[in-house]
Amino acid sequence: MAQDSSKADFWETRYQKDVTPWDSAGLPAGFVEHASALLASGHVRRVLIPGCGSAYELQQLAGQGCDALAFDFSPAAVARARAACPALTSRIIEADFFGDAIAGAWDWVYERAFLCALPPALADRYAQRMAELIPAGGVLAGYFFLRDQAKGPPFGTSLFNLQQSLGPYFMLQKQVPIAGSLPVFHPDEHWLEWVRLP
Repeated sequence: MAQDSSKADFWETRYQKDVTPWDSAGLPAGFVEHASALLASGHVRRVLIPGCGSAYELQQLAGQGCDALAFDFSPAAVARARAACPALTSRIIEADFFGDAIAGAWDWVYERAFLCALPPALADRYAQRMAELIPAGGVLAGYFFLRDQAKGPPFGTSLFNLQQSLGPYFMLQKQVPIAGSLPVFHPDEHWLEWVRLP
């Protein structure tokens, strides 16, 4: 079994064996409330969902009028997402976040169990890539795992470390602790909204 969580094989093995403790079997706690508040601004229409897993959020966002695209680099995850969202299979693709297949400007890039799946050494690269995808005024928003936990995945981080990597490109606008997180994240999951700086 591959041990580098930045590689597709690592996740492919887990999806094939159904070892997915990060899978909420539905929308994550608080998602509808937080997403609806974000969408109410009227500025968010194009939404990108990296490392989508089962892509439960895609159907909700599409139902709220968003042009949403979900992707994962694990073929098994993509197959699972397409099975869960049969009407939206064209909006679920196999792609690498750090590759060339994902491009364009996105009003909102949604984070959930993606950053914490990456080795901490990739935090700065993650921030740079997010800055490429999100134009000024756009948001990086979702669930962040704020725990001093170097071993993973999930790899924990601190708000200080997030500020170090994201701060050159984004300003933190909102932070809300999440009630009802999955055991693997409880009680250290927070909804954060980062606005892209000009």
